Amino acid sequence: MLEVKELHAYYGRSHILQGVNLKVARGEIVSLLGRNGVGRSTTCMTIMGLVPPHGSILYKGEEMAGLKPHQVARKGIGFVPEDRWIFPGLTVLQNLQLGQKRKKQAGRWTIDDVFKIFPRLGERSNVHGGLISGGEKQMLTICRTLMGDPDFIMIDEPTEGLAPQMVKQVGDLIEEIAGRGISVLLVEQKLSIALKISKRLYIMGHGKIVFEGTPNDIKNDQTIRKEWLEV
Repeated sequence: MLEVKELHAYYGRSHILQGVNLKVARGEIVSLLGRNGVGRSTTCMTIMGLVPPHGSILYKGEEMAGLKPHQVARKGIGFVPEDRWIFPGLTVLQNLQLGQKRKKQAGRWTIDDVFKIFPRLGERSNVHGGLISGGEKQMLTICRTLMGDPDFIMIDEPTEGLAPQMVKQVGDLIEEIAGRGISVLLVEQKLSIALKISKRLYIMGHGKIVFEGTPNDIKNDQTIRKEWLEV
């Protein structure tokens, strides 16, 4: 589905990504772990075309490097940013409607689906986005992206600052997304949720991938956890 090869990215003269290589298969949940500042979010933004890429970004065998963000989105790639980009002056329903693709065929997700999975969003469908809770904003951001019917979605720090019950709901939703055949690249700080729902995991350090393995590999490797994940 997605294959990133020798990906480099810069902010001015700062060399942030220094040859990132990773793969995500169809319907697979892959987590990208690491401490703050190692380049995880930049990896997502570079794949999305928000940061100029240097290297190869193959999606369904087609080169994405050099495309603009709206072109990347039209290819079927969705992005849920860390800072919950919603339109605060629009209602919950209007935010979801903005995410819908204008096409004749029905997608895998509908607004009714969203309200069934998260009744609270349905209850607040006419409330402006700026007035709902942080957890509700996170769910709205993810669900608005799903309205575009992506085949591949990147989700950046979805559980940051959320209560434990909402963290569980986010994890359940990500598993539901993968269950519908959508590939997921999850950037996450909470090791527990990443280990629970991921098929494979990558760890980043200093702008590079320093470890690739399964949840069991990380559970059984205390040295890797201490060197690259623990504070």
